Amino acid sequence: MPSRYVLKFRRRREGKTDYRKRLALVKSGKPILTVRRTNKRIIAHIRVFDPKGDITKVMITSDKLKDYGWNGSFKNTPAAYLTGYLIGKLALKQGISEAILDIGLHSSTKGNRLYAVLKGAVDSGLNIPHSPKNIPSEERIRGEHISKDVPKMFEKVKENIEKSVK
Repeated sequence: MPSRYVLKFRRRREGKTDYRKRLALVKSGKPILTVRRTNKRIIAHIRVFDPKGDITKVMITSDKLKDYGWNGSFKNTPAAYLTGYLIGKLALKQGISEAILDIGLHSSTKGNRLYAVLKGAVDSGLNIPHSPKNIPSEERIRGEHISKDVPKMFEKVKENIEKSVK
């Protein structure tokens, strides 16, 4: 007698993919802004669905901010915002004007660094549906809670991004 047990997809078993959420994102037909955080950096990429596999249009990690003058941590809130700002500018350059946020299996808490990436992408000009109540405060985004030097460096890096990505 054959077994009646049906094995779940591998990525579901490993806890990497929520297929219900993914299906909802894919059905929208819009590009997806995927944001992930690691212990060292923030990773963001914009991808579009393809039946053979998603196609990544733009991808950036927060350690790329070093090229624009950032010498702070690559995993804090200001670095997350600047990463979002940079990916938004690069996406607009490639003709992508809207997207939907995907934070994966990370917990959705108010003021999260992942929402700082969202705020940066929205400020750069991307149209992403969101709730303003989840966005971190402006003081945290600028890094005023870290030190007095971070807001100056933040503004300098933002200007450098603005100049270089047109």
